[in-house]
Amino acid sequence: MTHIYDMVVIGGGPGGYTAALYAARAGLDVVVLEQLSAGGQMAQTTQVDNYPGFEEGIDGFTLGEKMQQGAERFGAKTELAEVRALDLQASPKKIETSEGTFFGKTVVYAAGAGPRELGLPREKELVGRGVNYCAACDGMFYKGKTVVVVGGGNSAAADALLLSRIAARVIIVHRRDTLRATKIYHRPLMEAENVEFCWNSTVTELLGGEKLSGVRLRDVHTGAERELSCDGVFVSIGRKPATGLVAGQLELDPSGYIAAGESTCTNIPGVFAVGDVRTKALRQIITAAADGAVAVHYAEEYLAGEALTDSRTSV
Repeated sequence: MTHIYDMVVIGGGPGGYTAALYAARAGLDVVVLEQLSAGGQMAQTTQVDNYPGFEEGIDGFTLGEKMQQGAERFGAKTELAEVRALDLQASPKKIETSEGTFFGKTVVYAAGAGPRELGLPREKELVGRGVNYCAACDGMFYKGKTVVVVGGGNSAAADALLLSRIAARVIIVHRRDTLRATKIYHRPLMEAENVEFCWNSTVTELLGGEKLSGVRLRDVHTGAERELSCDGVFVSIGRKPATGLVAGQLELDPSGYIAAGESTCTNIPGVFAVGDVRTKALRQIITAAADGAVAVHYAEEYLAGEALTDSRTSV
């Protein structure tokens, strides 16, 4: 017989496993589908200092495992599987994976979003060793040091402002001669004494051995190159939401994120978007976890309504 879960959670990051925890504690039959390992993108973070309850901090991989174990303690299941196709309009909702087909009365989509990379050699190798993608996560590691922020949009401007309160020197590298960020960011950045600009420039090489020691810059007009010493680079050129599987089914915003507000409800009843994959102001571990709890609240309401409808139909 086909097993139909009360809830199928797609993605085993903090949002996904919080949803699984709340659902399992509420007595729902829930399974988490995760392609790699618990924690999602968080698992690649060597030190998490801004998640409450760990006074000495904790590495992201361990935190992800703890979240998984907490959910499984109450009966949530985990399946290591790559999701390949979804039919969210079906009843029950259908999820095709590398390990077979799963069916759920509700779906929590927590597939996350990844940073856009520079695409340079050794970039992945130097992540956590000087290459960073989140100033709010990793900025404190560069207190009193020199950092480069690559980008010119709102995320780059916000990262540079945050870092200007931590680092001794912040250098913004942008391929144009003015920021694309909204005007509200321009004056504070221009007035900050420790913020500098490298206009009309791109990063062409990451320098250093085991750790980053600098970057090579190229002038986009003249082609002239020069080296710039720094302790860290923050790549702030946007993020890529993992919404390819739901495009055409779930409503997306102009940036490709799922258009779901604080309720996490999407345009399809019984489908909820949590964490970095949805439209939101701040993408952090704690906000993803909060989304997971909220999603279960509304999923319970949805399931109660469905059960009431079914009972009336049977009568």
